[in-house]
Amino acid sequence: MADEKPAYNKPLPDLRPEDKTFWDAMKEHRFILPCEAATGKPFWYPRKYAPGTLGETSWMDASGEGTVYTYSTHFIGPSKSYKGDPPHIVALIDLAEGPRMMSILVKDEAGFPSLDAEDVTIGMKVKIVFDDVTDEITMPKFTPAG
Repeated sequence: MADEKPAYNKPLPDLRPEDKTFWDAMKEHRFILPCEAATGKPFWYPRKYAPGTLGETSWMDASGEGTVYTYSTHFIGPSKSYKGDPPHIVALIDLAEGPRMMSILVKDEAGFPSLDAEDVTIGMKVKIVFDDVTDEITMPKFTPAG
């Protein structure tokens, strides 16, 4: 019998119609960003209307590269489902395209285990990895780029 992936028991995103395009792209291991349709200026997080202008939203392919703006080590997770897990590194990442997003820093290896706090620095270059947590959801996480 082949190795089976354990069931994912952590909270999942609250899927909404306005972010369906994003989550569909993530399933295909493509990172896209919402942007203001009139100007092409990207922003984060996916939503129906562009911030500041309430203009229409379109989508652009993104590199998945960024820089750690800041980070914190979380020893206690946001719910009981994290009990017993190792500390997680939660980072604000300045994406190459301009927006800043929050994500988890992980090692680029099977299961995407948490990165060790001593391996993280502000200004560190990172790149996206696609964690297929369920058949329907792929989570964006980041790993050191170098």
